[in-house]
Amino acid sequence: MQFSTSSSGRGVQLLCWSSVALDGFDLIALAVVFPVLLKGNVWGLTAATASVIAMIGLVGMTVGAIVVGSVAERIGPAKALVASVACFSVFTLLSAAAPSAILFTILRFLAGVGLGGCMPIAVAIVAAHRAGQGKSSSATTTLMTGYNVGAVLCALLGMFLIPWLGWQSMFVAGALPALVLVPLMIRYLSDPDAQGTPAVPVARSGRASRATISGLFRGVQLRATLAFWIATFMGLLLIYGLNTWLPEIMRAAGYSVGNSLAFLLTLNLGAILGYLLGGRFADRGGVRRTTIGWFAGAAIFLAVFALPLPEPILYAALFLAGFFVFSSQALTYAYTQKVYPNHLRATGVGWTAGVGRLGAICGPLLGGVLLTAGIAYPWGFYVFAIVGVLGAAAAWIVPAQTPQQHEATDDLPVAIDLTPRGSGTV
Repeated sequence: MQFSTSSSGRGVQLLCWSSVALDGFDLIALAVVFPVLLKGNVWGLTAATASVIAMIGLVGMTVGAIVVGSVAERIGPAKALVASVACFSVFTLLSAAAPSAILFTILRFLAGVGLGGCMPIAVAIVAAHRAGQGKSSSATTTLMTGYNVGAVLCALLGMFLIPWLGWQSMFVAGALPALVLVPLMIRYLSDPDAQGTPAVPVARSGRASRATISGLFRGVQLRATLAFWIATFMGLLLIYGLNTWLPEIMRAAGYSVGNSLAFLLTLNLGAILGYLLGGRFADRGGVRRTTIGWFAGAAIFLAVFALPLPEPILYAALFLAGFFVFSSQALTYAYTQKVYPNHLRATGVGWTAGVGRLGAICGPLLGGVLLTAGIAYPWGFYVFAIVGVLGAAAAWIVPAQTPQQHEATDDLPVAIDLTPRGSGTV
C-alpha cells in the first residue's frame, strides 16, 4: 500500500527523529564518560589524549557526512540512513569492550563515520516528505530537537548508570535502541529500487544516477555551495565552542562556577524552542530571511554577554542566545533543501554537514586559545558575535534561486511505500 506524505510523513519523521536522538546520545556519551576515565586513570588517559580521541571522532563524522551523503544518491537515502544508524550503533557497542585507548580511539572514529552520515540523510528524507505541505523548514528544525533530547537523556542516564554499572554502560545504552529502530526503518523506509516505483523518500530526478560531486561546483551552484559551507562552519563553531567553554568563560567573567550546569541547561532549553519556532517562521516568511535573521540574532545576544549583567537578565540572554545559535545551524540545512536541485540534494547536505564539522573542531580550539591568552572575557563573546555575523553574511550571499531549481518537485506531494514486507493490501 502506498501513502502520500499527508499520512506517512509523521511516521517517517518519527523514525528519522529517533535516529538523530541516538546520534545526540552517542556523541554526548564521550563528555559523560571522560571524567570517569580520567579520574580512574583508565588506560593512563590524560586530558590531552582525551581531547585527541574527541577530535578523531569529529574527523570520523566529517568523513561520514561527506561519504554517506554521496552514497545516498546512488543506493537511496533510506538504505543510507539504515546503514549509518547500524554503523554507529555497532561501533558504539564495541567501544564498551575496548581494551586499550588506541582501540577505543579507532572505534570512536568508525562510530563517527556513522554519526556523521546519519543527520544529513535524515534531514533530506524528512524535508522531502514535508515539502508537499510547505513545511520542509519546520520539519528540519523539529528533527534537530532530537539531538538535544538525546543529549539530555544521555546526561541524565549517566547520573544513574555509571555509579551502578560503570562507564561502559553508557555505550551499551546508546547502542541497544538500534535493535528496535533499525528493523522498523528497514520495514517502513522502503528502498524505491526494491519496489520498482519512483515514489521515494527523497525525490530524485531522472538524472539522479548520473549526479556527481562536481555538480556542486558548476555555475551558480558553486556560489551556493561555498556560502553554505561557510554558514554551517560558523554555526557549528558557535555550537561546539559554547557547549565546550561557556561555563569556563562565564567563570572568567566572575560568575559562580557552581552555575555551570544551569548555564548550559538554559542555553540548550532555548535551543529547543528556537528549533520549533525557527522552522515555522521559515515556512511562513521564507527560509532565507529567517536564516539570516537567526544568525544576526545569535550575534546580538552573544555580544550582550560581554556586558556585566544582573543574574535574571543573564539567564534571559542565555536562553535567547541558545534560541538563535542552535536553530540558525538547523535552518542552514533547511535552506539547502530549497536551493539544491533534487539530484544533488543529499550530496549537497552531506558535504555541507561534513565541511561544517571542521567548525565543530575549531570551536573548542578557538575557545581554548582565548582562555589560554586570558582574553576569553569579554573578547571571547565579541569573537563569537563576529562568527554569527559571518554566518548571516554567508546565508545572505546564497543565490535566491539556482537555474536548476525548476527541476525540483518540492510543490508536489511525495509518496513512500510503507507496506511491511509480507503484509496484505489495505
